[in-house]
Amino acid sequence: MGAVVVEISVGRVGRLAGRGKGVKSAIFKRPLGGPAWLGREGFAGDEQADRKNHGGPEKAAFVYPTEHYPRWQEMLGLELPPAAFGENLSTRGLAEDGVCLGDVYRLGGALVQVSQPRRPCYKPAWRFGVRDLALLTQESGMTGFYLRVLEEGEVAPGDALALLERPVGAVSVGEANRVMHRDRDDAEGMRRLLAAPGLPPSWRAAFERRLAGVGEDGAGRLEGPAGA
Repeated sequence: MGAVVVEISVGRVGRLAGRGKGVKSAIFKRPLGGPAWLGREGFAGDEQADRKNHGGPEKAAFVYPTEHYPRWQEMLGLELPPAAFGENLSTRGLAEDGVCLGDVYRLGGALVQVSQPRRPCYKPAWRFGVRDLALLTQESGMTGFYLRVLEEGEVAPGDALALLERPVGAVSVGEANRVMHRDRDDAEGMRRLLAAPGLPPSWRAAFERRLAGVGEDGAGRLEGPAGA
């Protein structure tokens, strides 16, 4: 059986409790249980509080494989709700190692393309009270990934994700995650990714800085803003 949509989830901006006053977030997605329109900026009815890091044409829809949930529940000892990581598309049969940057899929009435892996942030950690969840997510490789929309259309649970095109020389989301998060000193891997099609500009810049010996401070992304 091929890749398929299990559920579509959207959310409105609300307040996520933190160490202090908290932050605005739309991480609390709710399953629709039916079809939704997928436009260039994302699903109808979905919002993002931080438009600098979430949403927009390059991050129109966040995909997360449902196969990861049993492992997370075992690791964390928590019963996780649907769309726990803030995903819009819960899928089956479409994990990071089998998906490449630049892949084009027919998804219901829409045409979509894999744009980039998700770089985990602190908000799921705050939501579930697991301090190092963002770090665990990126080190595990169970990050999910984003889609850009090439053709708008209606998408429904049960729709297949049919691979139509894969760029020559494309690298998988899993390989990009490995080099970015686990094998950070893999210079050959970084050069291979820099030469591959579909690498997003932010990832390109990060690898170029790393190859030049410039460090990266990910504390804000992983832990959240001080005092929030």
